[in-house]
Amino acid sequence: MPSTPPTARPYAAAPPRRRKRRLLAVLFEMAVAFGYLGLIGPHSPGFFELLPADTKVALCAAAAVLLPVRRRFPATVLLVLAVFAGALPVGGMLTALVAYDAIRRVDEPRRRTAVLLTATSIPVVVAITGTVATGYDSWVFGFVRGVVVGGVGVLIPGLVGSLRGQQERLMVALRERAAAAEEARRLIDSASRVEERTRIAAEMHDLVGHRLSLISLHSGGLEMALADKAPELKEEAAQVRAATRDALNELRAVLGVLGPLGRDTGTEALTDATGTHADIAALAEESRAAGIPVAVRWQGADLDALEPRVRRAVHRVVRESLTNVHRYAAGAFVDLAVEHTAERVRVAVRNGAPPKPPETTTGLGTGRGLTGLRERVGLLGGELRTGPTGAGGFLVEAEVPAHPASSAAPAGQPTASPASLAAEERPDPGALPGFLRHLPGLATGFLGLVGVGTTLAIGLAFVEQARPSQEPPPPREIHVGMSREEVEFSSASDSGLARAAATGHEPPRPSGTECIYPYTGDDPVAGRMEITRYCFRNDVLAEIKTFWVPAAP
Repeated sequence: MPSTPPTARPYAAAPPRRRKRRLLAVLFEMAVAFGYLGLIGPHSPGFFELLPADTKVALCAAAAVLLPVRRRFPATVLLVLAVFAGALPVGGMLTALVAYDAIRRVDEPRRRTAVLLTATSIPVVVAITGTVATGYDSWVFGFVRGVVVGGVGVLIPGLVGSLRGQQERLMVALRERAAAAEEARRLIDSASRVEERTRIAAEMHDLVGHRLSLISLHSGGLEMALADKAPELKEEAAQVRAATRDALNELRAVLGVLGPLGRDTGTEALTDATGTHADIAALAEESRAAGIPVAVRWQGADLDALEPRVRRAVHRVVRESLTNVHRYAAGAFVDLAVEHTAERVRVAVRNGAPPKPPETTTGLGTGRGLTGLRERVGLLGGELRTGPTGAGGFLVEAEVPAHPASSAAPAGQPTASPASLAAEERPDPGALPGFLRHLPGLATGFLGLVGVGTTLAIGLAFVEQARPSQEPPPPREIHVGMSREEVEFSSASDSGLARAAATGHEPPRPSGTECIYPYTGDDPVAGRMEITRYCFRNDVLAEIKTFWVPAAP
């Protein structure tokens, strides 16, 4: 989950089918958000219920519309929805979804921390301000509600999203590092193969140059001999010598582009004896002189009758193997076996565990020498096997044809067969279809939202239960001069039954007044019922009159 998780692209840049799926996803999210807020929002306790109806509808609609916009502006949408969650606590469900997604997308640690802390504190500030401004309750109640919403709806999902984002970025970095290591290894192997081919070209230069020099020398002798015995053939002999000289110069010019063609000395010198029994014995003797006990076992005829490229391949395998023993297993016993049959030449160099571990400065090696050996053996149509042994040693084993063909493909680079290509083109039978691949993630997200919603509901329920109950103040004693609202608040509301009973039996009303007749609910006494009349002039109590009227039978 590029080094950073990919951000959403504009819809117009996606293929038509993908744009259609995204549009359907946007409409689905908005519909779910509208339904959720419309069902839960009006019944959510808090100062949100004191706001005007049109304001509440506008806020819920804005929150539903902003939900799909989080793909383009995750941090901004998170901060805006945090304000909405502070006013409507049940909106914390939407904030939790956006917090997880937004924090997961933020790459810079400092910015991620700043966005998360800011979004967590916004519901607290909004809850305190709204609760105090509307007179719904004290600031302490608003603070506790804001802490619950900010912690459950923003902080916890944001921390989970941060961990998820770091995991995705780590996986991307590991994939890039593995790809870089694989590319570096490929380049090293390629360089090793090129180096080995260059070495082979240098060896061919020495071999062919030596042969051409002999031809040129004999052509010169032939030219001098024909000068006296057959002057008419002297010109042909001169042409042969000139052609041989030109061929040698051209060979040097062509092979010179591969780099300097150095000359080996000692047992590394390239001669007609290279790769023979005597040559291998000389290599073993050099290692013994350096403190490496080497036992040589030879089976079959000598290799002097084989082609030079076969003998030099055997020489290179033995020399490279003994060199590695000197570097990484100094003092270890070496078993060197050469087996020559009519069809194959097998070379095996096996060393035991070194008496003491190699020095730390030696390192583990790059493997370029073995890669070069594999290239040389592969060019002959042979096979090279290398690897550690069970006793702590190492084995290098090569098999090459005794009479290789004129050209052979490297063993390490097999050509792809039609069957393998068909297998690559066939889809993996264990792979799930596109939609099913997302089911585990969708199920995990759904369960996470359920957990957030449950925790949020439980927290808000505890806050409501801990809220101190506010009982209405006791009714004030009614007296002249009180307003109509104060009188009605003191349980003095007009009663049609009492008004009907007072009709025709009440004392005269003061002029310019409007009266109400509250029903006391007292039982009649001696067939009569007591009624209290309150008369208002300009909504101010001007008279209180109590009188008795006959009770209805």
